[in-house]
Amino acid sequence: MSSYVPSTEEQRLEMLKAVGVSSFEDLYADVPEGMRLKEGDLKLPDGMSEMEMLAKMKELAAENKIFSSIFRGAGAYNHYIPSVVKRVTAKEEFVTAYTPYQAEISQGVLQSIFEYQTMICELTGMEASNASVYDGASAAAEAVAMCRDRRRNKVLISGASNPEVIKVVKTYCFGSGVECVIIPAKEGKTDIAALKDALDETVAGVYVHQPSFYGVLEDCSAIADVTHEAGALFIMGINPIVASVVKSPAECGADIAVGEGQPLGMPMAFGGPYLGFMACREKLQRKLPGRIVGQTTDDAGRRCFVLTLQAREQHIRREKASSNICSNEALCALTAAVYMGTMGPNGLREVANQCYAKAHYLATQITEIPGFSLVYPGSFFNEFVTTCPGCTDELLSALEEKDILGGLPVEEGILWCATELNSKEQIDGLVSAIKEVFGK
Repeated sequence: MSSYVPSTEEQRLEMLKAVGVSSFEDLYADVPEGMRLKEGDLKLPDGMSEMEMLAKMKELAAENKIFSSIFRGAGAYNHYIPSVVKRVTAKEEFVTAYTPYQAEISQGVLQSIFEYQTMICELTGMEASNASVYDGASAAAEAVAMCRDRRRNKVLISGASNPEVIKVVKTYCFGSGVECVIIPAKEGKTDIAALKDALDETVAGVYVHQPSFYGVLEDCSAIADVTHEAGALFIMGINPIVASVVKSPAECGADIAVGEGQPLGMPMAFGGPYLGFMACREKLQRKLPGRIVGQTTDDAGRRCFVLTLQAREQHIRREKASSNICSNEALCALTAAVYMGTMGPNGLREVANQCYAKAHYLATQITEIPGFSLVYPGSFFNEFVTTCPGCTDELLSALEEKDILGGLPVEEGILWCATELNSKEQIDGLVSAIKEVFGK
């Protein structure tokens, strides 16, 4: 884009005329009036010195609340991150690296992406993985786009999925003209009978997450069977920690596996940045968005890496682009790779086992309090919903005063979560605090 600025009013008018408008305001005709800045609306403070700015930033940062005990998940999870993860990913050559446009001189970045892709394939059981997308929600939406074809233009998404994922998928579908139908949840998971009724020859894909938003484990193998019987593709979202101890998406019969990679070494960080991982069967690999790094040999027979496939809209005509993925997510992908490499298969399974054990201990202790009971009867991993005999906001506010972040308020009660970082003492402290609140 040129940085040239016309020097006279006459030149500015000529430029406006060339693009078919009479004023600069006409360029923003599609922006609602209430969203436009008017002269005088933008009131910026005076500039500050470096010392003043640091003091101001510290003042703002002091308003953040960091809880000593966290019992909330719902898409972002508080896991232990080995110190080596940050040590490796903070190296300058990784932090400053961007899209490897000149692949032959970006071997380090390409190898890090390749190793990440390999680990995601091992975790999901799939044959191909891309170099990650923005987050788990956009990964689900991009997977939906992979399923559509000329004959099938409808997608079914489980109502037991994360509400934020549902919203993002709906947004993508609206923009691309895909019909999006929500399959109702039953007992905290996908209603398979309702799914069967909704499947027809127009359905391109079905999305279900393991476990559900309410923590209940889904029967993904059964869902894959009914989906394939109708000729549709099965998209299986999965928590990557859960993936280390349950049947992989490939074993369940999924065609595409997606999920939020935040549990793989990224802090909760007030909501980001995170990454969405995507993997698929070999037959679908050319539909994967973003980029895929491959391994080959150079003319001297040495191991090297190349950008095998790229589906970025800057590289092809925009109207033919199948994806909106542009920016490089490789730093977050590298973080996930370093975390998985550090933990190893046994370490990931240990994390999963501790999450499971501590969540079930937490559930047992909470449901012994009068008025609290499990809402859904199915098996769960590290999240579960309980009833609450009083005002949930009052309870959670009281817990906050004790430096405890309680579960997430949901329509049915409270969605609780436990990870390996929740000690027995923390769980017992939470239970005591709940008893104290309702004892009053």
